[in-house]
Amino acid sequence: MDTTALIPLLVNALATFFAMCNPIANTPIFISMTSEDDAATKKKVALRAVIVAFIIIVVTAAAGKLMGELFGVTLSAFKIGAGYLVFFIGYRMVSGQGHGAQKASDSDIKHTLENELDKAVSPLAIPILAGGGVMSSAVVFAATDGVEGVIAVIVGFGLIMVMTYFFFLSGDAIEKKIGQSGINALTRIMGLILLTIGVQILLGGISGALNDYLPQISAHMNGSGS
Repeated sequence: MDTTALIPLLVNALATFFAMCNPIANTPIFISMTSEDDAATKKKVALRAVIVAFIIIVVTAAAGKLMGELFGVTLSAFKIGAGYLVFFIGYRMVSGQGHGAQKASDSDIKHTLENELDKAVSPLAIPILAGGGVMSSAVVFAATDGVEGVIAVIVGFGLIMVMTYFFFLSGDAIEKKIGQSGINALTRIMGLILLTIGVQILLGGISGALNDYLPQISAHMNGSGS
């Protein structure tokens, strides 16, 4: 394992997962879904949500490369798709349209209030915390950087989930302190970070695809011309 390469990966993973999960912006969702719960129930719901989300992302990262091999999906193609998804989520956040891939509907909230602990799994863990963009990014880390990438996902996403847990439990105080305008501003900042991360992943995918296919195209054209 290359420890010198691990530190920048950890920093990148932390920035990516923090921007996507955005504990402060997701806290009002948790508050609304647990508004009728007592403190003990809120703690159980928050804990189960972050644990389930963590398990999902770790399994996704560990199995991502194998899944790609089984379905014949190249890393370049996956990067292009993931980059577009991350970019689109960031664009929605910057433009004030909300985090569409990780937003709980009113029907979800109403239904899950009848099943207090079930709502920790859906929609809190999936798709609010472990949405498609987070899963895609986890697979890219693991597939691109191997063991170091998986470790970066485990440590980076794990730290974000610990942070999210405490944000959820401190939700009422946070919302009162920074207000809805503060949450909106933070969401746009996180969206801008996601935009740049998405572009970087997308460019990496395009570069990889060109490296993979240009020699084949060139060889084919030379063969045809001879």
